[in-house]
Amino acid sequence: MSEALKPFPVLGLPVHLSNDYAGWLAARLQEKRGVHVVTLNAEMTMQAEDSPALANIIRQAELVIPDGAGVVLYLRSQGRRIERCPGIELAEALLQRAGQAAEPWSVFFYGGAPGVAETAANHWQQQVPGLAIAGVQNGFLPAEAQPEFRQMLQTLQPRLIFVGLGVPRQELWIAEHRHLCPEAVWIGVGGSFDIWAGEKVRAPAWLRDNHLEWVYRLYKEPWRWRRMLALPKFAIRALIYRLTQRHPVSQQLP
Repeated sequence: MSEALKPFPVLGLPVHLSNDYAGWLAARLQEKRGVHVVTLNAEMTMQAEDSPALANIIRQAELVIPDGAGVVLYLRSQGRRIERCPGIELAEALLQRAGQAAEPWSVFFYGGAPGVAETAANHWQQQVPGLAIAGVQNGFLPAEAQPEFRQMLQTLQPRLIFVGLGVPRQELWIAEHRHLCPEAVWIGVGGSFDIWAGEKVRAPAWLRDNHLEWVYRLYKEPWRWRRMLALPKFAIRALIYRLTQRHPVSQQLP
């Protein structure tokens, strides 16, 4: 049986340390043990400070991976040498394995604009022979259609469920609905469908490798500048957190 991964705190939130997240998830899939995967970055960490509901979901997730450069650099400052694991790359690794498993893992794509998830699913159907696409649903489903959608998920019981609704909506949605498919691996994949569908392009590898993917995103989508303010805020909070951990207030009081 796969062992639980050891978490390390990042501003009070857990990040699970591993050199092979895809392998760990593959073992869980074989054991038919459900997992909620959270892809933690600086922006989500700051959102969690203002949202107890989001913070609680992150703490309860079976797997929290270091998606953002800020999280990785913080871990390294604490002596935990670990490579960044972008959620889109973890999802791609699982898709590559899905068609090769002894019992192929069926995949469901939920989120994105109309037509995007379908195009993304078609892309992966061509990339991975034998990939079983359980279904596709865009993220603009009206409230009155939600019960039928939930029933469909419960009937299909896909093994991999990618939810691209954006943070924190996708994390909240997964936490509320994961009981429908208790043996599935659920991952919030943000804008991954747009990239797989060819609607957007990821930053060049040299920027990603040097923890500068956020610069490329800001260049391509300048409207994101307000969201990027989470990066310096995270850095300041990380510094304060380290200082208070090193010199607890209780020890400074007379």
